[in-house]
Amino acid sequence: MTRLAQTEGLTDIQREILSTVRDFVDKEILPVATELEHRDEYPAAIVEGLKELGVFGLMIPEEYGGLGESLLTYALTVEEIARGWMSVSGIINTHFIVAYMLKQHGTQEQKDYFLPKMAAGEIRGAFSMSEPALGSDVSAISSKGVRDGDDYVLNGQKMWLTNGGSSTLVAVLCRTDEGHPEGTAPHKSMTTFLVEKEAGFGEVRPGLTIPGKIDKMGYKGVDTTELIMDGLRIPADRVLGGETGRGFYHMMDGVEVGRVNVAARGCGVAQRAFELGVSYAQQRHTFGKPIAQHQAIQFKLAEMATKVEAAHAMMVNAARKKDSGQRNDLEAGMAKYLASEYCKEVVEDAFRIHGGYGFSKEYEIERLYREAPMLLIGEGTAEIQKMIIGRRLLEEYRIQG
Repeated sequence: MTRLAQTEGLTDIQREILSTVRDFVDKEILPVATELEHRDEYPAAIVEGLKELGVFGLMIPEEYGGLGESLLTYALTVEEIARGWMSVSGIINTHFIVAYMLKQHGTQEQKDYFLPKMAAGEIRGAFSMSEPALGSDVSAISSKGVRDGDDYVLNGQKMWLTNGGSSTLVAVLCRTDEGHPEGTAPHKSMTTFLVEKEAGFGEVRPGLTIPGKIDKMGYKGVDTTELIMDGLRIPADRVLGGETGRGFYHMMDGVEVGRVNVAARGCGVAQRAFELGVSYAQQRHTFGKPIAQHQAIQFKLAEMATKVEAAHAMMVNAARKKDSGQRNDLEAGMAKYLASEYCKEVVEDAFRIHGGYGFSKEYEIERLYREAPMLLIGEGTAEIQKMIIGRRLLEEYRIQG
């Protein structure tokens, strides 16, 4: 049977990677995902398996021990992983964004030191922009880094840090006023610091505390935390790129590819929801026949499948645009917006097809129903995506004269 969301024009290597990951998902993730999710247990064995497959180094250049693959290959891999359990794809995503930022913007010394260890999965990455008093308004960041000799001293509180406990390297965005006179635009006085730490909770290095996990409705297994800096000293050579005032641009570049990742996650979760819905509809009987033979259910399945296909196509287009070296903020915003909204709708339709059983924790769709909402807000809300899309469209269609 031809599956939904096929991608044309893949190389033999890409197809082999995706086939290997799909087998891993079917054998190692799907059988245990719901049980681990209900226990809110970090999937250590799954993460080790992905490490052995080389997924942590998928887009890291071969010269640093990675596979040197494209964003498209990475996005399709994430789609497969999210089909198994979205939380696992989140663990990979934050690591990938930090590796991407290092590859694109790091000094040669930073690349040489971090990227080989990240490719091998020895260093696990996380990144941190948000704070308790702000959401999408990145310009309102109050965490601050002040120069003190050969170091910077960091103070502030960050929020919604995925992989906060399990990571050993965090890219942290702070305000730095050094060299930026009063009145400088906020986004021009921000710097990304590469903060190394021990895995775990509590004080993970002098001046840096990772409190316990935030208890969430869904997206369990992966640890989401705060990050508290109180006199945290960071050597000046751990400023990403070696230059202050560039942090906003570094983070936005990372988030742009992160939005392709979130779109891919939405595609994967929606695919799994469709699989569960179409399977259950053929097994459940009412009025003397499978509910799949009722027109109302067939209409739902048709709408679900169409949304899966449309979201996948937009995600692939956004990834290919970035891989070509072109600006893709419009395509990434559209893909993230559509895939997350369609994911929510497909999951809800699958939930409705299950009827009362969808409300039972014994059925996988219950987990997906709690996971899908995170995609509506991760890497920028739907409203933020529409702002980005609208502004870009006005640039493209601006009336002359």
